[in-house]
Amino acid sequence: MEQRGEFPRRFGLSPRCVVWDLAEVEAWLESPRTRPIPRAKHPDVTQRKFRPVKGQGRAQA
Repeated sequence: MEQRGEFPRRFGLSPRCVVWDLAEVEAWLESPRTRPIPRAKHPDVTQRKFRPVKGQGRAQA
């Protein structure tokens, strides 16, 4: 998100320590989202290798 410009940039204090400006982060938290977060698709459970789900057309034994 930082590389895409959707999150405030960090500041390097030392080679192993980075910080963000609190005012910028709070403004980011308060700003409304410009686009909704896409939801992941449900997996096809019939394609599983272990414990696959049988099709609905088959009768249960």
